[in-house]
Amino acid sequence: MATNDELTLTVPAPSPAIDETKELKGKTAFVSGGTRGIGFAIAERLAARGANVVINYFRSRGSANEAVEKLKAFGVESYAHRANMGNHDQLPPLFDGIKERFGTLDVLVSNAALGLYTDMLSIDDKAWDLSMHTNARAFLHCLQLGVPLMSAGGRIITLSSLGSQQYIPGYAAIGVSKAAIENIVKYAAVELASKEITVNCVSGGFIDTAALKVFPNYEDMKRDVTRHTPLGRIGTPEEIAEVAVFLCSPRASWVTGQTIIVDGGYSLV
Repeated sequence: MATNDELTLTVPAPSPAIDETKELKGKTAFVSGGTRGIGFAIAERLAARGANVVINYFRSRGSANEAVEKLKAFGVESYAHRANMGNHDQLPPLFDGIKERFGTLDVLVSNAALGLYTDMLSIDDKAWDLSMHTNARAFLHCLQLGVPLMSAGGRIITLSSLGSQQYIPGYAAIGVSKAAIENIVKYAAVELASKEITVNCVSGGFIDTAALKVFPNYEDMKRDVTRHTPLGRIGTPEEIAEVAVFLCSPRASWVTGQTIIVDGGYSLV
C-alpha cells in the first residue's frame, strides 16, 4: 500500500505501432484536380498507403494517363474521369462511376480550384461565377454526391489558402470562394458527425506550384514571402499533401471541422 510520501502510477501499455504504408489498404479515394501539383501529391501519398485512387481531369488526357500509371505503380487500382468541376451536370456521372467500380467511397479530397485575379471592386459576374462554381459550389456538390457513398470512418478534405482570411492583392474573387469553403467545412463537420465522417480543410501558404507562378511579379513576391516567413522559404506541394493525408487517415479520427494552416509561420508575423 502506498504511503502519503509515495505515488503509485499506472502506466498504460504502449499502443501498437501503426504501419502507415498499409493504413488505407482497400480504401477508395477521389481527388479532384489530382493530375498535377498539390492534387497529385495527395493522390500519390494515398496510393502509397494502399488506397485505390480516382482522379479527374478536364483538358489533358495525356497528363491524366501519366498520373494514373504512376498511381498504379503502388499496386492499387486507379483511373481518371473527365469532368469539369465547375460544370455541375458533369459531377453525378463521376460519382456514379465510383459507385459502380468500387461500391463505396472512403476518402473525398476536393482540391481542384480556379479563379481570375482581380481586386474587389473589379469583380464581374465571370470572375465571381468562375471562383464560386469551381471552388465553393463544386465542394458542396461533391459533399452532396459523395457522402451517400460513405460510411463511418469516412474522411472529407478540402483545400484553402491564406487569402480566405487576409488580404492578398488581386485575390478578392478567389479569397471569397475559399472563405466559403472553410465555412462549409464547419457546417458539414457538425452535420456529418453522427455518421462518424470527419470534414477538414488544409490552408496552404505560398506553395511553389504552377498556379503560384501565374501571379504578377512572381519572383519579387517569392523573395518578399521568403523574407517574411519564419522558416525562410516557400512551401512545396508535398508538405501540403502530408498534412492532407494525415487527415485522411485513422490517426485523425478526433479531428473535424478544422482548417489547418500550413505556411511556414507566414501568417504569424
